[in-house]
Amino acid sequence: MSGFFSALFGALDPLCGPVGIFSLFGSGTLVACGEAGWGDEIAFGVKVTISLALATVPVGLFLGFLIALAAQSEDKLLRLATGIYTTIFRGLPELLTLFIVYYGLQILIQSVLAWLGYEGRVEINAFLAGMVALAVVFSSYSSEVLLSAFRAIPRGQYEAGDALGLHRGRTMRLIVLPQLIRIALPGLTNLWLILLKDTSYVSVIGLADIVRQTGIAARVSKEAFFFYFIACLLYLILAMISSFGLGFVERWAKRAETAR
Repeated sequence: MSGFFSALFGALDPLCGPVGIFSLFGSGTLVACGEAGWGDEIAFGVKVTISLALATVPVGLFLGFLIALAAQSEDKLLRLATGIYTTIFRGLPELLTLFIVYYGLQILIQSVLAWLGYEGRVEINAFLAGMVALAVVFSSYSSEVLLSAFRAIPRGQYEAGDALGLHRGRTMRLIVLPQLIRIALPGLTNLWLILLKDTSYVSVIGLADIVRQTGIAARVSKEAFFFYFIACLLYLILAMISSFGLGFVERWAKRAETAR
């Protein structure tokens, strides 16, 4: 079964598949697929970049949603904690956050294991570290977007749920969340595009994303401008596809609201 899916994904590869861009137009060039060029490596980098961004979004959104809820809490300590969290991770450069997560977690785990008597070396997976770091940053920004969306929903919506006999969980799921998504969608769209670009930072910790793969190709082939230009085109293509898809979702959400 895994072989079937591998073959299916290989056939649908937009870069090095049978009808991929590099396969059709890159033959005989530096981006040819196979041993003749760097097409396969760059295609793998694109998959890593997309996978990292897609894995980060649900974690970041979930954390951001919890932070937005906590920011509206009547507990002053909870509001203070969320304020400190968002201030720190919105203020730190994303690269420093990545270093803190990647190296800091290794030091922490190593110290705990040493205390337990284990002296072996521990190395954090670069993909996991990148996802955690980007999710933390994404959550700090998305929490502000979601908090603004929460505040844009009239209190009467909650009262209507109470009047219908719904507990707060069902009121949130059936009444508040659909409106929250529609209001927050434009801001979250911008954050997704920023996240897509921020995935390039993971190249510094060895993850084989677009920037790292094109960087290796540039150093080996001595064609830096060509390969970094390819990287620019790939990011722009991903951004345009994302903008088109999210724009369609936003128009659908607005039509659904108008239909009500």
